[in-house]
Amino acid sequence: MIQTDFTSPWAEKLKDPLAHDVATVLQRMGGAAHQDIVIDCVAALKRQRGESVEQDLKTRVIEVFERYRDFFFRPFGEGSMRWALKAEPA
Repeated sequence: MIQTDFTSPWAEKLKDPLAHDVATVLQRMGGAAHQDIVIDCVAALKRQRGESVEQDLKTRVIEVFERYRDFFFRPFGEGSMRWALKAEPA
């Protein structure tokens, strides 16, 4: 079972549960991953906790990436589908 609580610079600042899940997935993947893989892993986390996976999860995860640009960025530029955690959140 994947533990969803972790100690990181993001844990204290990300109060949005979905954003916290996204940061957890990225951290466990070495800090960066393709957007679709992050979405699949967030869905798996939700299922493990017994939560339903909404049909709009992909849209909501993309919105989290965009809303929390202090935490997430595209290491290969704006056209890329790869997202990463910033070394130090703002």
